[in-house]
Amino acid sequence: CLVSCNPTDGPKKVGSIGIAFPYSDVRIIKGTTDGPIDAETDEIGEICVSNPGVFAGHTYVEEDKNKDLFYHGKYLRTGDLGRIDADGYIWITGRAKDLIIRGGHNIDPAEIEEALLGHEAVAFAGAIGQPDPHAGEVPCAFVELVEGAKVTEEELLAFAREHVAERAAQPKHLKIMDELPKTAVGKIFKPDLRKDAITRVYNGSLEKAGCAARVTDVIDDKKRGLVAQVTMHDATHDDVSKVLSVYTRPWEPVS
Repeated sequence: CLVSCNPTDGPKKVGSIGIAFPYSDVRIIKGTTDGPIDAETDEIGEICVSNPGVFAGHTYVEEDKNKDLFYHGKYLRTGDLGRIDADGYIWITGRAKDLIIRGGHNIDPAEIEEALLGHEAVAFAGAIGQPDPHAGEVPCAFVELVEGAKVTEEELLAFAREHVAERAAQPKHLKIMDELPKTAVGKIFKPDLRKDAITRVYNGSLEKAGCAARVTDVIDDKKRGLVAQVTMHDATHDDVSKVLSVYTRPWEPVS
């Protein structure tokens, strides 16, 4: 559906997607533990739209896809993060599915990525939420260095702590990769980064607990999302469950 554009006769703000069309009701809504609430001016939330182009309640033929797709029964959750400024201009800032949710606190990964890209040795940066037994997930980052650059992971973590203003958003782990996974158009492919983080965290917990089982793959299940596949190595189901049941991402044994 058509939502907004910069006015033909009036100020055009570079980077904005403009102002809402007539009969388009655009709201910036934040999901909280107490339910959805409207964001303040210039506060980031999910861009939600109600207009004649939105078929409220039955957007998809497959009913399961309509679940949680609307706020207040009619505002389509676009999946885009954004804000509305004091003049009514709408700005897209990221994707809601990329949010890192730390103990109910929403963290925009762009804040971490932009900070790391400010380091002269960093060519590409991707931030995701890695599994955490207490907060659900905590921020971690992956970087690809400029060719020939020399810097350690510890140095980049210290740089992030200095330049990421929000303390909760400061990454708890950072990994330097030879090359970050990317899509055909050059965007960082974050599902692969999430699989890497799940494997590292789960195997670290299993090793610490003295359990011989190990995550050997992480698959993308259409209904369950990312699922860790665990090779048991003579460990029992109960042995693994005691270790991994504290995490939100599911696991399953494989032969």
